[in-house]
Amino acid sequence: MTVKECYEKINGDYEGVFSRFRGDARIQKFAFKFLNDGSFDSLTKTLEARDYAEAFRAAHTLKGVSQNLGFTGLYQISETVTEMLRNHPEDYTPDMLDKVREEYDKTYAAIKELQASTEA
Repeated sequence: MTVKECYEKINGDYEGVFSRFRGDARIQKFAFKFLNDGSFDSLTKTLEARDYAEAFRAAHTLKGVSQNLGFTGLYQISETVTEMLRNHPEDYTPDMLDKVREEYDKTYAAIKELQASTEA
C-alpha cells in the first residue's frame, strides 16, 4: 500500500498534506506516530467519566492532529465533538463517541495496513 492509497482509503486530504510535508516519507513518519497518540483514549476515558473539560481538551487535540495529518473524516467528527463540548457539553450523547470511534478505527486500521506493507 502506498501513502496515497492509505489516504484514499480514509478519504483523507493527501494532496494537502503532501504539499505541507513535501513527501511521502515525512507523511508516513508522522502517520505512524499517530498510532501512539493518546488523545482518542483520553477522549474515551474522560467522556465515560463525564469530565467534559478534559474531554474537550482531548477532542481538541485529536481534532488538531487529524487536521494536520489530513485525516479529513476524523478531523470533521472531532471538530463537531470539540465544538459541542466547548459550547454545550450537556448535549453530549454516547452515539457521538461512537461516530468518533468509527472514524478513528478506520484511520488507525489504514495506517496499520500501510505500516505492515512497508515492513514486508
